[in-house]
Amino acid sequence: MADLIEIKGIKAFGYHGVFESERVTGQDFYVDVSLELDLTRASVTDVVTDTVNYAEVTDLVVAEIAGDPVSLIEKLAGRIAERIKLNYPQVAFVSVTVHKPQAPVSAQVKDISATIKRWKR
Repeated sequence: MADLIEIKGIKAFGYHGVFESERVTGQDFYVDVSLELDLTRASVTDVVTDTVNYAEVTDLVVAEIAGDPVSLIEKLAGRIAERIKLNYPQVAFVSVTVHKPQAPVSAQVKDISATIKRWKR
């Protein structure tokens, strides 16, 4: 399937991390989502119900970032991917990248991210 919806740089504040300080002070997280699905019908009808509403997906991602803390961004990415699969069964493939640019590491880095890819079963 070649049809794709991408949402990049969804920003929200969360309290995820291994260290207690991350769970107390929190930080900004950014998420990129790629959804593979058949957009043939939507490309003809011009009706939002024939596609995935990206405003809803964005809200879902923000809710997960701002929601219950997890230790690992891998877990957060997996949680987002599973919610998308559950809410949008027409999605054949989802890729979720969680960026944590202020991760507490000893070297200066531009970004640290984890990507989770899930296929429809």
